Amino acid sequence: MAGEVGVIGLGPDAILLLSSFALDLVVGDPVYRWHPVRLMGRTISGFERWLRRTGADGRAGGCGLVAVLGVSWTAAVSLLVAALYALHPTLGMSAHALALYSLLALGDLIKHGDAVDEAGSRLTAARRAVARLVGRDTDRMDEAACRRAAIESLAENLADGFTSPLVWYVVAGLPGVVLFKLVSTVDSMIGHKTDRYLRLGWFGARSDDVLNYVPARLTWLLITLTAAVLPGTSGSKALRVGWEQHAVVPGPNPGWSEAAMAGAIQQRLCGPIWLDGALVTDCWVGDPADPQAGTSADYRRARQTVMVASLLAVLLAAGLLS
Repeated sequence: MAGEVGVIGLGPDAILLLSSFALDLVVGDPVYRWHPVRLMGRTISGFERWLRRTGADGRAGGCGLVAVLGVSWTAAVSLLVAALYALHPTLGMSAHALALYSLLALGDLIKHGDAVDEAGSRLTAARRAVARLVGRDTDRMDEAACRRAAIESLAENLADGFTSPLVWYVVAGLPGVVLFKLVSTVDSMIGHKTDRYLRLGWFGARSDDVLNYVPARLTWLLITLTAAVLPGTSGSKALRVGWEQHAVVPGPNPGWSEAAMAGAIQQRLCGPIWLDGALVTDCWVGDPADPQAGTSADYRRARQTVMVASLLAVLLAAGLLS
């Protein structure tokens, strides 16, 4: 099937994948007017407004939103790349590479995490930097809490911002990663448990859970393998803590990579988290005998783990595609 899709320039390609990965790490997320994720956001907002005007903003409307936009976006990008490929293979390959590069989200995540770490004891700057990564209240966070939040964000987004699109690219080529990113964007915009979005965002949130289910568990294993060879990290703890404590973190998927990271760097993560002035959790993730994370050294170990795990993932993917 991949070979048939590849004829029109849509199938997974090892060289394009490696090139896009390198660009994402070196340059970060590209900034241009027609960035697909930004355009996806606009279409989601527009569709939501239409659903609310027509009174179809319940679960059925949410199902329709994901179905219509999922098909539309996947078809539009696929047809555009296929048409350019038909004009000239170089045009099609360039469009394919640009789309894939735009849909991988690791480089900017690392930069935002670094900004938190570099702010250090400048608490106002650290809180401002971490607010770009998490949605929790930052005014109650000290320096250690800011770094823990950055580490947790690195771990969670390694799964849903990198491993998941990578998996869906290997499975279904460019259409697969476009569909995944559309569902992920729907979840981030309307998949909230609030009065406004509880019904409308239900299907998007559940779809995102399904698409991230296998990649989240693969990320647990990737972190385990990486921690087994990096100095100062523990593969055995990553494996054990990820297995035993993934359910501590809300949701079926985020806990796998966050708990694995706590075990890998041998530091406890999470702790008190406040949202809209209310304490929503006071749980710690990690080996109870380990200290609380919060130093620059802790962040650097987590950052190195994410970088090596992502490189391992992309090399394995490229090997499967070769």
